[in-house]
Amino acid sequence: MENQRTIITTSALPYANGSIHLGHLVEYLQTDYWVRFQKMRGHQCLYICADDTHGTPIMIRARNEGITPEELIEKSQKEHEEDFDKFQIHFDSYYSTNSPENKELASEIFKAMEENGHIAKKSIKQSYCEHDSMFLPDRFVKGTCPNCKSPDQYGDSCDKCGATYSPTELMEPACSICGNPPVEKDSEHLFFQLGHFKDFLTEWVPKHTAPEVSNKLKEWYEGELRDWDISRDAPYFGFEIPGHPGKYFYVWVDAPIGYMSSLKKWCEKNNVDFKEFWNGEKTEIYHFIGKDIVYFHALFWPAMLHTAGYKTPDGVFVHGFLTVNGEKMSKSKGTFISAGTYLNHLDPTYLRYYYACKLRGIEDIDLNLEDFCARVNSDLIGKIANLGSRGAQMLNKKLDGKTSEMTDRGKELLASAVNKADEIADLYENLNFAKAITVIRDIADETNRYFDEKAPWKLIKDDAIETKKILTDIINIFRVMSVYLKPILPEFTAKVEKLFKEPEYDWNSIHQTLLNHEIGPFEHLVTRVDPKKVEEMVEESKQ
Repeated sequence: MENQRTIITTSALPYANGSIHLGHLVEYLQTDYWVRFQKMRGHQCLYICADDTHGTPIMIRARNEGITPEELIEKSQKEHEEDFDKFQIHFDSYYSTNSPENKELASEIFKAMEENGHIAKKSIKQSYCEHDSMFLPDRFVKGTCPNCKSPDQYGDSCDKCGATYSPTELMEPACSICGNPPVEKDSEHLFFQLGHFKDFLTEWVPKHTAPEVSNKLKEWYEGELRDWDISRDAPYFGFEIPGHPGKYFYVWVDAPIGYMSSLKKWCEKNNVDFKEFWNGEKTEIYHFIGKDIVYFHALFWPAMLHTAGYKTPDGVFVHGFLTVNGEKMSKSKGTFISAGTYLNHLDPTYLRYYYACKLRGIEDIDLNLEDFCARVNSDLIGKIANLGSRGAQMLNKKLDGKTSEMTDRGKELLASAVNKADEIADLYENLNFAKAITVIRDIADETNRYFDEKAPWKLIKDDAIETKKILTDIINIFRVMSVYLKPILPEFTAKVEKLFKEPEYDWNSIHQTLLNHEIGPFEHLVTRVDPKKVEEMVEESKQ
């Protein structure tokens, strides 16, 4: 096995202003598959995340609910962690950006930006609501798009035509809190001068992102890199900027620093020096993100880390968006499905399997609900799980519940399955889960053909010894498939480990064979998807 690696892995931080939905889960499940795979290979791979808790939307929502922002984010975090846990997503550290560690690191990184001459002050015109006595973030101004004249559009971009603009360009603007028209008011803001990092980013981006991501970012780093406004005016729920009273860090400054503070929390618990660990020569750092937040992670973030003397990420892995039935998720159609609503109706194992069947890089993935039922039922249950249940049930019911020796043909099929380990590992490493599933399914197809050809349910009447050998073949090949599937289906594989009375599988477990081995009583590994339950889930999601 390869040398042990030290890997820090993160997913984008879920915002504390809403529930986890199936679109979010694309990222957390993809990251979880990858981390579990690395751990099975014997590497130290930490999965780090936190709730993203700052900004005006949190403050406004807390005010509307009559609670403090702190109470809101605590309630939100509890719900997020419960949903993740039920989807079998395991974090090594899950924290909050509203923490002392995050405040300290944000201040340290800002001081480095300032001391190294990368902060400029500029006066800007902003929308100000005199009724609510506050500067309004872009998303808190609504009006008519100056480009296509669509009404009820946000102050930064139009959902109808995709145009981007500033809130001051909106026609008939109104404060989205109270509905009054805002006024324009000057305010001095702090800007991070990203243009100072043009040479650094021109070299950094292509080495740390996929070619299609790098090409997209070229539009920014080959043009003029604009200064980035990193301050917000009081009132604001967040950290005050050291040395600048009444000014607060824009949420996108301290959100990525949340990766570091969550890791720092883990380091404190485990007596590890945080700085040495993050900056370690052997430490690899990878961020999993959606394509909508690429420029924060591949331009601002490496520049911030670089100026503060911290190691920059080794890779930024970007995935696409989720569509449902070929369209954007829709509340009216019931396809904007929260994690909680899904869990009211369906087993998370189904979604873990289905997303893996679809994930292969940056393109969007479609959750087609008809295909979801068909694929889980025909492949996961009909082809894969069925081998385990047919083999183990017959061995338990009709024979003595013990494996025997294998047939020569069985040994060939098993060797062929074991020989696919490097190919499957390579696909996992490179995030091509869809192809990995195809390779595993091919093993299942070949094994099912063998099972049907040998017809042990008939053979048992005349030759119990030969039947037992064939069932031993089936069980051993199924077991290898379960090891391969463990990063994607941890609970399913845990049931297999229990059935075969074995310790937890790691990647090397494929090299053991269960000969003359007593197996446990059979329990169902996974049940079929009931299409009625899918319909009920969609109904519950309709608004």
